[in-house]
Parts: sequence; structure tokens; C-alpha cells
Amino acid sequence: MPDAPGAVSRALREAPPDQLVEAVDRYLRSTLGASRVEVLLADYRIAGLLPVLDPELPDAGFLACQGVAQRCFSSQQPVLDGRDDGHCRVWTPVTAWGERLGVLLVEFPHASDAGLVRRLGDIAGDLATALRAADRETDRYRRARRRERLTMAAEMQWDLLPGRSVTHESFLLAGQLEPAYTVGGDHFDWSVDAGRLTVTVLNGTGTGLAAALLTALTVNAMRNARRSGGSLVEQAELASDTIYYQHRGRRHVATLLLSVDTATGRVRAVDAGSPHVLRLRGGTVTPITLEQQLPLGMFAETRYDVQEFDLEPGDRLFVVSDGVYAACPGGHETYGERAMTRSMRSTRLQPATEAVGTVMRELFAYHAETDLRDDAVVVCLDWRGTGGGDGWRER
Repeated sequence: MPDAPGAVSRALREAPPDQLVEAVDRYLRSTLGASRVEVLLADYRIAGLLPVLDPELPDAGFLACQGVAQRCFSSQQPVLDGRDDGHCRVWTPVTAWGERLGVLLVEFPHASDAGLVRRLGDIAGDLATALRAADRETDRYRRARRRERLTMAAEMQWDLLPGRSVTHESFLLAGQLEPAYTVGGDHFDWSVDAGRLTVTVLNGTGTGLAAALLTALTVNAMRNARRSGGSLVEQAELASDTIYYQHRGRRHVATLLLSVDTATGRVRAVDAGSPHVLRLRGGTVTPITLEQQLPLGMFAETRYDVQEFDLEPGDRLFVVSDGVYAACPGGHETYGERAMTRSMRSTRLQPATEAVGTVMRELFAYHAETDLRDDAVVVCLDWRGTGGGDGWRER
């Protein structure tokens, strides 16, 4: 039998960008004897998994698989389901660099073994990497992920995002943006470079397209400074001047910039506005108190100072926008006063990729399941330390 990972890699390289799933389907059927193949991609809210090969699929048998597929997606472990007729279904995570894209479902007319499951894991990994690359060349996979049409502002915001999760030997990082299909100005960004993780969270002002344009200007100004080798302070100051000279102080952006030394856990921070950072350590949630400086773009030539704090292995950081901590539906106390802390504590046994969803679901529940009144961003960083490993499990 040909080498599965190598053969699939070649098939994916040779396939058109919109035909990657079909290439994997052909390989699995012709070489490994699969009787059924489907790729399920996570929707924008990470609330469900949507089929790519057959978007009209939802038959009763498929819907019954959704719970198993979701378990595979959440646990990031393969799931096997042997059936009475001798057939076997295998669900495998489709994940690249820690970003969870979806699940590969393969059904065989025979039982599977550990070697076959490992091969499927390699194939799913190759597919995930190819999907990330193809996303720049085709709209097919983005269309498959959406349950409804995005507003123009939301389309711009999603195109700006770096991804929704990333893993490293020292950390696991995840972010979620809501309401997914109509979000305006709030945003998060990150970059993993040699020995350093940079994370920014923005509270964009205004609504709709104007807010999205302001956020795009801010994010690209910070990226320009960062990619030119600029320090955290230089990133903030370039973005602030760019916004000011474009809007003359009429528009500004509250922003939190963090830079984490991945060897030591030392965090450098510039707090330019309202995003809040909280630490979960040993079951206790504690706000990280930083000196709040002027939002970006409020005045010309604004100068910013860096503050520092340290992370310990097993620490979890949450960064939330004001649409999270300041939410007060129906005139009740704000979500950040008590409910947010409870939701963060409840994530102790979840990885960061699941924790962001838990905090968001609790926020929606706090709104009595009605639409959010403001954009909301939750970013979660699990600090494993230089020893690596799944430090989040030990909290």
C-alpha cells in the first residue's frame, strides 16, 4: 500500500484549491477502501460543524453523527464507532498549528485498527494545512462555514483575524468574536515569532462599516510596526498617530497590547483603553491591574509606557472587551461584576479553545438568549511554561 501521508500530500498539492476535499475523498476511497467520506467545518460561531462535500446532507443518519463529531472536535482526539454490521466510522480532528478547522469523517466496511487511525490523523493534518493555504484562493470553505450571510463589517473583521486558536510548546491561545455575523469594531490579533507572542485586543468605537474601517486601519498600523521590528510601544504609537492624522481626534480605539516572552513568561503590556485582562490561578480569578493610558488616536504624538507582570505555569489569562465585562442587559448588574468571574472559574478543566466558548455562551445566557447589544471579544491564553505539556489540566 502506498505511503498514505506522502500520497495525500501530493494529491493535495496537485488539486485545485477548491477541490481539496474531493482529492482526499478519492484517495480514501481508492486506496484505503473507505465507503463514505465527509469533511465538516466549524461555523463562524464554533457552534456546529457543517458538511463540505454535501451541503444539503442533513439526513437522519448524518444528524445522529453530529454529537460524535462535536466530541472529536472539542477533545481533539479521534473517535471510533464500530457498528453491528461490521462497518466502522472514524472521526479525526482537522487541525493545523492548533487552529481547529473541523473534523474528517471516514466510514469503512470493515473494522479499523490503531495504524489506520494514525494514518487518518496524518491525512487530516495534511488537509488542514492545505485548507489554510487554499483559503486565500477560494471562497468555497468560507461559504461552507456560514449559517447566514455576514454583514459587510463582519466580513472585513473575519478577514482581518489571524485565526481562532494557535498552539505552541509554551502556550495555547484562542479567541472568539461575537456576534459572529454582524460584528462591527471589536477585534483581536496575534503573532508568534522567535521567542515572543504578541496579542492585541481592540474595542472599536461606533458600529457597522465605519467601525470596521477604523479597526482595519488600527490593526494594519500595528502590524506594520510589528513586522518592521517595532517594539510594543512603537506599535501603539504608530497606530495612535495613524488614527489621529486620519480622524483628527474624532475617532479613537481602546486597545490592549501584550507581548509574552515565551522562554520566561514575562509579559509586557500597554493598556491604551478599556479591554480588561484577568488571571485564573488555582481556581481564583484576579484582575491584572494596569495603568490605563489614552486610547489610540485621541491626541497627536501620544506616548505610551510599558508595564510588566509574570506568568506561572498553569496560569490562564482572559482578555475581554467592554462588550463582555460591561454588558448589562435589562438594567441588571454588569456581566463583569460577578457572572463573568463565575463563568471563567467554570472553565478550569477546559482547554483555552473550549474556555472562550464557555464564557461567550454564559454571556448569551446572561442576555436571556437575546442578541448581544455590543460586540464582544474573549481571548484566552493558557500558559504552559517552558516545559510545555498540557498545563491547563493541572489547574
